[in-house]
Amino acid sequence: MKNVSFQSQQTHPNPPPQDPDQEDRSSTSATKFEWDFSVSAVVSSSVAGGNISDTLGVVEVNSSGNLFATGGIARKIRVYSLNSLLSSSSVEATLFDHATACHYCICTPAKLSSLKWKPGSGSQVMGSADYDGVVTEYDLETKMPVYERDEHSGRRVWSMDYSHWDPVVGASGADDGTMQMWDPRHDGGKCVAKVVLGSPVCCVEFSPFGGALVAVGCADRKAYVYDVRKIVDPVAVFDGHQRTVSYTRFLDDHTVVTSGTDGCLKMWDIEKQHMIRTYKGHTNQRRFVGLSIWRNQGLIGCGSESNQLFVYDKRWGEPIWVHGFEPEGGSRYEDGFVSSLCWSQESEDECTLVGGGSDGVVKIFSGKRKPLT
Repeated sequence: MKNVSFQSQQTHPNPPPQDPDQEDRSSTSATKFEWDFSVSAVVSSSVAGGNISDTLGVVEVNSSGNLFATGGIARKIRVYSLNSLLSSSSVEATLFDHATACHYCICTPAKLSSLKWKPGSGSQVMGSADYDGVVTEYDLETKMPVYERDEHSGRRVWSMDYSHWDPVVGASGADDGTMQMWDPRHDGGKCVAKVVLGSPVCCVEFSPFGGALVAVGCADRKAYVYDVRKIVDPVAVFDGHQRTVSYTRFLDDHTVVTSGTDGCLKMWDIEKQHMIRTYKGHTNQRRFVGLSIWRNQGLIGCGSESNQLFVYDKRWGEPIWVHGFEPEGGSRYEDGFVSSLCWSQESEDECTLVGGGSDGVVKIFSGKRKPLT
């Protein structure tokens, strides 16, 4: 463990204003940049030269904000103590090695595409989805699987999530073109509801606010919102992306943010089925680059195929902060990209964002609101 200063972090220059219908012209540039971000910790491998087998597909912070887990090509769930990695009082970033920083590790039979902490489990149960089409629940105390379902015909499952309305219920979306809901209490965990979309389903997210809504992102360039109590037809269809919708995230009870491989994020009003704003700046044409929202303050984080992490404020379409993931001395290998990220939802005026790269490096960022002047 050692400290290093990241003086090269980038702050995006003052962005030009958007169209009048998308920009609050009364806001000032100073208001746009009211947050200070810095790198607090970096976790990497002591083995030089990252490669494709290190790529992280998912980073997931638990509801208490004290643990996070990663998964990806390496077929391992790694769990880290966020508090331990942020314990240093140094103003410089602290460097860790995965071998010593990892709290514990679970080996999995296939490459991982999605991880979720099960609500109400006290961070003792984690769900995963993998490239072999299997959804598995793990008891993190015993590090053993306790539930498994293989109902997507062996096709890659891109995403899974748990309902916050009824935390036993889960959903998954896969390359077989279906979004399936399942309940371990029902017929051995068989499918209790299925939506056939006809194109690969890239993302499934239940409303984190406890409602009965679930948002689905699809390769048909659309996102859908369903009410799980009547799942025959969607309550909203968002049609505005030019390419695959890779992520859907709830901003609040009434608003969803989507990410597409057209290089755009879009914010939508669920009830009106109306696009509110488009966010541009990052590069995304063919990869999963992650999408996460700090709901307390409306900050949106996403990765980029330019190997940078971008932060947007929900109020403006241009990024308010950009940080490159290249280590000192240049990129470890060509075509590096930021592949996953997740905000901690715990605080109000201070934030923590965990990001993962295609070279397996994890960076932990801390943000503070600038004092009023």
